[in-house]
Amino acid sequence: MYWINLALTKMGFWITWALIPIIVEIIPAIISTIKLMYIHTHQKKLVAPGKWPYVSIIVPVYNSEDTLFECIRSINNQTYPKDAMQIVLANNQSTDDSFGAYAKAQNTFPELILRYVNTDNVKAKALNTAIYESIGTYIINIDSDGILEPHAVENMVLRFENDPSISAMTGSIIPKEELVQGVKGFWHRILAKNEYYEYAQAFMSGRTIESSRDQLFTMSGAFSAFRREVLMETFLYDIDTIGEDTDMTFQIRTRLGKKVIVCSDAIFYVEPISGFKELYTQRQRWQRGELEVTHNYMSQSAGLNKFFNNFLVRRMMIDHTFSFPRMIWTFASFVLIAFGFSPLILLLSYILIYALYVFVAVINYISVGILLKKYPKEQRYYLHLWWVTLTLPLYMFICSWIRLIGIINSMTTKASWKMRGINTEMDQLRSVLKDDIKTVKEQCRKDRKGE
Repeated sequence: MYWINLALTKMGFWITWALIPIIVEIIPAIISTIKLMYIHTHQKKLVAPGKWPYVSIIVPVYNSEDTLFECIRSINNQTYPKDAMQIVLANNQSTDDSFGAYAKAQNTFPELILRYVNTDNVKAKALNTAIYESIGTYIINIDSDGILEPHAVENMVLRFENDPSISAMTGSIIPKEELVQGVKGFWHRILAKNEYYEYAQAFMSGRTIESSRDQLFTMSGAFSAFRREVLMETFLYDIDTIGEDTDMTFQIRTRLGKKVIVCSDAIFYVEPISGFKELYTQRQRWQRGELEVTHNYMSQSAGLNKFFNNFLVRRMMIDHTFSFPRMIWTFASFVLIAFGFSPLILLLSYILIYALYVFVAVINYISVGILLKKYPKEQRYYLHLWWVTLTLPLYMFICSWIRLIGIINSMTTKASWKMRGINTEMDQLRSVLKDDIKTVKEQCRKDRKGE
């Protein structure tokens, strides 16, 4: 009790920084969880159509020799009627034997209607070409390095058929349990399991709440579905941005005024992250794509006066502007200690803030565990990872720093799918520091000579 009183009475202005996560993240998280449970307990029963509509499944292919066959196998294992599915493989200038994987699938799954089309380079161009080759009432895009849960296509079509106002949707992306368990190396396993939890929380919880408010920010490029007639009203995928999936989301909801949702019970399993280097480039690429798209769509609607009636303004304020207080927390610690501020008080304040984030992680852990009830195997594995609630705040803190670096890099470098890796940036940082130290030494030498 003594230490708590000391923290609350002596940390002074520092306590005000703790109010930021409380007001901006923790209180909204609690409210959202309550709403999520309400949505879950008031779901309407979906009715199957008399005849299942024709569906086109587009799979962009780029050097997918190792994963394409299993991806097609997962389509073959769908509960959806095979004679009502068209699969279009859009070859995006592959240099490996992806065609061989397609040929093997043709022989192995003769009931599937498979097409293999060669397209121009860039994923967006491959998708656009394949869209014109598609004849289904609904068009579903999936990446070639993942696999569909057996009921995924059926669950998506059920949502479309039971609600004509839905124009597009994204599914849930979750790293595959067996692959996460097979990750080698202690730190890599910690990273992969935190990513698993992050994805489960983001799609099962976060995007479900966004969807209920018609504020879904991004349909995942790895797994999305559209009514074909709505998709043909868009400008198709933007080939000039690295955030083509976010751009498509805003085209449909903002430009066309159509409804975009998440179908949380349509699951697409992906490979776990390969390591910190991939996390570093991946999150910067997402950040850059997000900034590009929001810049285009906020040009007529930005302004603090629209904070309460424009979710995009609030999103940018919360996700990006509040990245800087985290930077202040980190560097201010050293400055305050240098000015005689108590290290003990700083430590207690950080423990307090960390505990609050753990509390949010626990709330999400419980709610997502309930939502996974329809998938017992997935639920068991997810609940087994209870300890991730203790590490997730640190993982998210690291991701927020990477996003902040992405914001800075977006101001200074040209947009590209091929982002600079952390090794390249560390080499550049060392080079700059080396030059700065050399310059300072030379200046000091000149000053001494001048004396």
